[in-house]
Amino acid sequence: MKSICVYCGSSLGKDVRYVEIATELGTALADRNIRLVYGGARIGIMGAVAQACMSNGGSVTGIIPEFLDQVEITNTDVTELIQTKNMHERKTAMVENSDGFIALPGGFGTLEELAEILTWAQLGLVQKPIGILNINGFYDQLLGLFNHMLNEGFVKFSNLNLFVSDHTVSGLLKKMEDFDTGDASFQQKLGLT
Repeated sequence: MKSICVYCGSSLGKDVRYVEIATELGTALADRNIRLVYGGARIGIMGAVAQACMSNGGSVTGIIPEFLDQVEITNTDVTELIQTKNMHERKTAMVENSDGFIALPGGFGTLEELAEILTWAQLGLVQKPIGILNINGFYDQLLGLFNHMLNEGFVKFSNLNLFVSDHTVSGLLKKMEDFDTGDASFQQKLGLT
């Protein structure tokens, strides 16, 4: 993976660990020479992950719609800034510029981005590693909901193989590196071959 898109909140959240782990992730991406692609804001844990990556010599691409320029306070200090006309263009640009995806804690926007990339993977439109960084159990209830969807017949077991999760940065990056979407068995499990 040469670039990873990080979906995360434009707020800091209540737990200081969110910022600490976002900072750790930004540093790890820089150390591994993996370009960070993210929502382009200077604030929240979005800003923390970008600042950490840049401060450690990493490359950062921020992608933000024009109308959010003032709301999320665009980070103009990134390596590359892409402004889009709307949210749909933003998400498409994020996918096109990334070799993998990580969800950090966030709100409705983060949840929507994660759900969309999982849906695209389910449909075979994207075959790239997707990771959920489950800091302090933040995503436990969502992962439980995924299992409930499986038990109720709305999700196939193979769909739960579309992503990996871990509570540590190093553990998640390792799982994503080992995640081979080009593997024939993976393709067959998802019904893509």
